[in-house]
Amino acid sequence: MQTEFESLAVKGVQALSPYQPGKPIDELAREFGLDPASIVKLASNENPLGPSPKALSAIEKALADLCRYPDGNGFDLKQALSDRYGIRPEQITLGNGSNDVLEVITRCFAAPGDEVVYSQYAFAVYPLVTQAIGAKGVSVPAREYGHDLQAMADAVTEGAKLVFVANPNNPTGTVHGAAAIESFLERIPERVLVVLDEAYCEYLQGGDDVDGLSLLGRYPNLIVTRTFSKAWGLAALRVGYSVSSPEIANILNRVRQPFNVDSIAMAAATAVLGDEDYLRRSCDVNAKGMAQLVAAFDDMKLAYIPSSGNFISVEVGEYASQINQSLLEQGVIVRPIGGYGLPRHLRVSIGLPEENERFIAALGTAILAATAEAANKAEV
Repeated sequence: MQTEFESLAVKGVQALSPYQPGKPIDELAREFGLDPASIVKLASNENPLGPSPKALSAIEKALADLCRYPDGNGFDLKQALSDRYGIRPEQITLGNGSNDVLEVITRCFAAPGDEVVYSQYAFAVYPLVTQAIGAKGVSVPAREYGHDLQAMADAVTEGAKLVFVANPNNPTGTVHGAAAIESFLERIPERVLVVLDEAYCEYLQGGDDVDGLSLLGRYPNLIVTRTFSKAWGLAALRVGYSVSSPEIANILNRVRQPFNVDSIAMAAATAVLGDEDYLRRSCDVNAKGMAQLVAAFDDMKLAYIPSSGNFISVEVGEYASQINQSLLEQGVIVRPIGGYGLPRHLRVSIGLPEENERFIAALGTAILAATAEAANKAEV
């Protein structure tokens, strides 16, 4: 039933449901009376290594200036990004996580009634921000759980203003190589902006993998978004950014909130960019953990979606809800993705070897329990 205050909200917001993040450890501990230290959280695609020592050192130094506003222009972080990736500071827009930048982009370039194109099974923020501003979302059916780039290009009409492409995609982990992305960009009119969301790009292994930053010079309508929340291990600090032409960045920075990234976050992000050993270890742990989970799924004869991120979605069937509940009761948090249109799947983040093993054992127990319960009901 709609309340009086709901009727005051703009129509796009009235129909929204709040974004549901992964269940926090403390919440699960309270719910089931568990020791928080015993809980394994593999729900939010976080880095299991903990933060970089260089980031922690930078945070400690930044604490002395908590009484001061942050540098609203983010000079040091922009310079560090510029030095690492060979881009100009004036191409960068900083955000409170890449979600913040995605929303700023949508608000800047899509008006009520404009079309925003994205894929089925893509990141939930794309339709959320589209609907919030009153734009028209165009969800293109997925192909093998990933973006059908040809169909997405075909879906770009005169009314389209933005196209979102997640590469690798969340929650499915699918990825397109450089040739496919470039062929897609060639088909998009320059008047339509393409947002290439590369939140998980650090986990890619090279070869045919695309580096969106290398395409900016050839495609002026391209915006690349990235984050420090995944491979760089700073999820709690919320630091993201976009790289685009200076002209686009200038527009985004008109709408970006002042001081939207705090001093501690910027100090940590600047420091971690220089920690190559941390990034290497993050990718190594992820690759080995992915192999560990895939081998277990093969042994259990469970289908899964091959992933290029730091997570993998596994099909557990019609009892996914019961299996997820059993995992929670065992102190293991993963992510149901029925809200993404995948009710038979669970998404699990890659953890440390012992965390992965704990999940594998708990999953086996949960599947046996759900199967037994179903058999009992069938006999009644």
